[in-house]
Amino acid sequence: MSPKHGLPAIVRSKRCFPAACSSFLLACLLAFTLQIVFFSPISPAGSLDLPVSSSASSLPANNKLQGVLKLGEGFLKDPEDVCVDKEGTIYAATRDGWIKRLHRNGSWENWKMMNSRTLLGITITKEGDLIVCDSEKGLIRIGEDGVNVLATHVNGSKIRFRCLKYWLKGEDKGKTEIFIDNLPGGPDNINLAPDGSFWIALLQLTSEGLEFVHTSKASKHLVATFPKLIEKVNGVYRKATVVNVAADGKIIRRFDDPNGKVISFVTAAMEFEDHLYLGSLNSNFVGKLPLKDSCNLG
Repeated sequence: MSPKHGLPAIVRSKRCFPAACSSFLLACLLAFTLQIVFFSPISPAGSLDLPVSSSASSLPANNKLQGVLKLGEGFLKDPEDVCVDKEGTIYAATRDGWIKRLHRNGSWENWKMMNSRTLLGITITKEGDLIVCDSEKGLIRIGEDGVNVLATHVNGSKIRFRCLKYWLKGEDKGKTEIFIDNLPGGPDNINLAPDGSFWIALLQLTSEGLEFVHTSKASKHLVATFPKLIEKVNGVYRKATVVNVAADGKIIRRFDDPNGKVISFVTAAMEFEDHLYLGSLNSNFVGKLPLKDSCNLG
């Protein structure tokens, strides 16, 4: 073919290439949109107006949690929660199925095997038994004499938990109310402090610039359909925040490890003998933070 006849073919080819690319990109965008809209595993409600920040915002982030001591490092797998009995023995629920405990002499013990990877919050009863929340099995009582399942359902539905204040006596007996809201993260385990205040571990910390995930219906579909995307931008695994809340719901202290340098993904905070013991689903130890020293950290 002569150059005279070949030139128009080349020109036509160059002109068709952008059109083909545009069509391909448009098809990909359409397929992506259909995947999100029709195959999303959720049906989100309307857009959520984020509430005005509470007193937590007046307490700036810090690095106080970077002063923790690592107890049982390497012996514990993702200790979700910790508690202490009247003898001073500390218990931890771990994701390898064990309830492990730390004795006064500093030694750790594999105490009870629960054959579960879904152990959550734990607490001590007046009788000295351990109450464990298992997301699959329900509420379980554990003692030296064995294990008993207390409840698997409430009113015909599987157990779900909310953070509310429930009045046990007085003129408001039997009523519930919001204890605290508008936190800079989702509250996880709550523990009573010796002075009557509460320690609350915060998860799913909000990231600046990512508020649209909460306010946009489309973004909720996107995250639900491709959850790995949010893991790339979410700070939940890299940060740690614990707040100390007074009985009136006012935050009085805050402790952070903003980049997870020492501890991250803290799920529980328990005060005992002027120290804060920290559980985490992203560590192989229980954190121990001297409260007096931490007040002097930046």
